[in-house]
Amino acid sequence: MNILYLHQYFNTPSMPGSTRSYEFAKRLVARGDTVHMVTTNWQGKSKLSFTNESGINVYWAPIPYANKMNFLRRIWAYLGYVWFTFIIGHKLNYDLIIASSTPLTIAIPALWLKRAKRAKMIFEVRDLWPQLPIAIGALKSPIMIKIAQFLEKKTYASAEQVIALSPGMASELNGRIPDEKLSVVTNLSDMNAFSVSDQKGVEFRNKFPRISNGPLVVYSGAFGRINGVSYVLEIADEMKKINPNVQFLLAGDGYEKEKLRMQSKKLGLLNEHLFIIDYIPKSEMPSLLSAATITTSFFIDLPEMEHNSANKFFDGLAAGKPIMINYGGWQAELLMESGAGFIIPPNDPTGAAEKLNEVILNDKKLHQMGQAARNLATRFDVNSSYKKFEDVIDRAYFI
Repeated sequence: MNILYLHQYFNTPSMPGSTRSYEFAKRLVARGDTVHMVTTNWQGKSKLSFTNESGINVYWAPIPYANKMNFLRRIWAYLGYVWFTFIIGHKLNYDLIIASSTPLTIAIPALWLKRAKRAKMIFEVRDLWPQLPIAIGALKSPIMIKIAQFLEKKTYASAEQVIALSPGMASELNGRIPDEKLSVVTNLSDMNAFSVSDQKGVEFRNKFPRISNGPLVVYSGAFGRINGVSYVLEIADEMKKINPNVQFLLAGDGYEKEKLRMQSKKLGLLNEHLFIIDYIPKSEMPSLLSAATITTSFFIDLPEMEHNSANKFFDGLAAGKPIMINYGGWQAELLMESGAGFIIPPNDPTGAAEKLNEVILNDKKLHQMGQAARNLATRFDVNSSYKKFEDVIDRAYFI
């Protein structure tokens, strides 16, 4: 099978961010398929480049992208990728297209190339568009909303199969997509990659002399407005009054990074109770999480985010670490059912700090949560998740 895989934010393990598309594409190549990945070189290289990554043919568009970009610059990046995909897509031969959103604009070249090449198509829904941009106020124009809704409807109707990354997303799509076309394939827990020794965590901590051997709460991911990372600072500020031995480490980048740095400095947290470092490659995430006492996933208090399938949640499971989150939905339900972590209130930093401290002071509970996290990770192991993905591909192509 010849596959055109469209993912604007494709990453390899040497890069920071999700490697879901890499892991799936690598396995498709291993079974004998040819995979052409069209993506952007978000690190800002100025020329079109081609690489072969574990057998995947990767076309890197010279289109910079970063979470710190404002909305207008992001739109330009989206449209630049659309144009680049048109050009590359017309030059290649394939009989199946996998289009992975976000953004929804990825559907524009996918629909066009599907018709031009008479190919089958799978559309992967990572975030609910346009519902999410509307909810956070990023998409306000009635005309643009109508266009986005039309594109969404057209894409779902045209795709042979649609993949949702969470049960919540799938429930939102029920009624708009026939059951036989809709599948859930969540994000991944790479249990092999995250099976590292405690020494890796010690070595990671040793890179930062001011981080003690005490409890360490880790957040790794984007610093965008929707991620609500400023709430971590509020909790840390309360925690230094309750238990000053607890430290926080934030690893990532995004639009609010400098604001977070200034806020933490103003609160007297920076480089004492709280540390902010750059994104680290996916290949180094096991060492980072090995250093953690508790891992976290945060979002602003928005019902639409309860359907999210946060990578950091699944990495925490794979690392066998207790997970602290501040939102409801299916991930909260998993934590409550399994005992793999705990939920803190979304708008009460004092209550959140008290709950966090209660867990940190209970070594037995920490151990039990870690064991439960590792057990839960088996449900989302990369190989079993790939098998579901492969089944969707075969249904789209052969049925």
